[in-house]
Amino acid sequence: MPATVTCSRCAQTREGFEQPPIGVAGESATRLVAEICQNCWQDWLRQQTMLINHYGLNLMDPQARKFLTQNRNAFLFRAGEGSEIDTSQEGKITY
Repeated sequence: MPATVTCSRCAQTREGFEQPPIGVAGESATRLVAEICQNCWQDWLRQQTMLINHYGLNLMDPQARKFLTQNRNAFLFRAGEGSEIDTSQEGKITY
């Protein structure tokens, strides 16, 4: 049964993770398990999909993965600045 956490993003006590989601490793994984609820993770997955589709990201590109990691940290942990989806910038990203 997944652990219960008080989520640092939404401040609600909800179901957390027993282990990090696939694709998250290292310090980010440890922090995610300790601080983020499954609901906020699902919100991130929707935001991530919008970013990938909007900017036409190739996930094999290390810069695209770095872009998503920065946005994930901004979205979940309010660390740094995330990218807004600006339709005038379709197909362009800045790293």
